[in-house]
This record gives sequence, C-alpha cells and structure tokens, in this order.
Amino acid sequence: MAAAAPPPPPSPAPSVISEDLLPTRHNLFSRIRLAKIADVPHIHKLIHQMAVFERLTHLFSATESSLSSTLFPPNPPQPFTSFTVFLLEVSRTPFVSIDQINPSFDPVYKTVMIDAPINDPEAELFKSGAGGGGNDIVVAGFVLFFPNYSTFLAKPGFYIEDIFVRECYRRKGFGKMLLSAVAAQAAKMGYGRVEWVVLDWNVNAIKFYEEMGAEVMKEWRVCRLTGEALQTFANVNI
Repeated sequence: MAAAAPPPPPSPAPSVISEDLLPTRHNLFSRIRLAKIADVPHIHKLIHQMAVFERLTHLFSATESSLSSTLFPPNPPQPFTSFTVFLLEVSRTPFVSIDQINPSFDPVYKTVMIDAPINDPEAELFKSGAGGGGNDIVVAGFVLFFPNYSTFLAKPGFYIEDIFVRECYRRKGFGKMLLSAVAAQAAKMGYGRVEWVVLDWNVNAIKFYEEMGAEVMKEWRVCRLTGEALQTFANVNI
C-alpha cells in the first residue's frame, strides 16, 4: 500500500514591513513671487554666486545700488513690460497667502517631497523678510527676464537673462519650477516663445533643457558689444 503523501507545507505568513523601516520623507514648501526693491541685497548675492559658478567673476561689477536703480527705478514700469525678477523661496513650514504689490501675478506655491532635511549653511544670510509664513523662509533662487520680439512670429516673447538656484537646493525640481513660471506667464500673455542661452560646458543644464522640450540651437552664436568696444563703435563716424 502506497504511503500517504506528506501534507503541503504551510503558506508563509505575509511579510509585514514595519513603519520604522520605511524611508522618512520630508516636506519642503516653496513659493515663487515677484521681487521688490527690498529684495535687492538677496538678488545681488545670488548674481554673485552665479558668477562664481559660471567662472565669470572677472565680469561681475553689479552693486546693490546699480541693481536698485535699474531694476526698480522711480515710477517703475509694470511687471512683464520690462526687467522682471521672480524669487524662489523655501520653508519647512507651509506658506500663507500674501498680498502682492501687483495684481498681474499670483505667487506660485508647491510642496516638494525630499528624502532628508536640507542643511543650508547660508540660511541666515538669505533669510527672507517677505512674510507669509514662518520665520525660516529663505531665498533659494531667482530668474530675471524681459520682453523681446520675434519678427518671424510677429509676436513678443520673453528672454531669460539669468536663472539660478543655490547649490544646496539643486536637483529638487526648483529650476524647472522657475522656468515653468516664466513659460506660464508667456502663454498667459499670448507670447510666442521663451529664449535663453546656456554655457557650452554646462552639459547637465543642456541635458535638462533638452529633456524639458527646449531646442538647443547650436548653429547660433551670441554677439556682444560691451565696455570699450561699445564706446569705440558708438563713436564710429558712419
């Protein structure tokens, strides 16, 4: 008589992952708003850090005074009709709505999930006084842009002169957020395009721009008259 088959082994108990073993995620709250003249000290420091990153400090001569007088002159033009600056601010606590100086732009808010709290060694230096949240709001980046015009499209557009995110806040999606804010404003106003330039050695930025759908136009070159060359050519007897 054949021996009875052994009973089947018991089913393994379903695995349970302890919540203690799950990676902890942290909220970082961000806001993009229009800059104002009180933000000039932060804007100046951001531009200097950008010049260091781009290895162009030998060309950096801007001062807080010169930025104030050119970006925020007496009786300034309306935003988006001349030089406009968006500031990126971050906080560990949620933002609350603030009253904007100009009704043409509502601040952009976004919550970003990060793996670990960010150690910002310059948090005190870049502490924001704009309000609308806790006492830990810091300026993390900016974008400066102004209108240009396409004769081929017969439409205005925006030219981005500078976009910069401080080092400890990079690779969190904030650069894309700043660009998106400019693109959204251009689309809202019926503009035809947004343009900017990128250094040829900055391969990470080039890849990022291409992945977001921007066309890097290798056949074009930037031409510039500045300093003595500008003054010399201005005095040419045509």
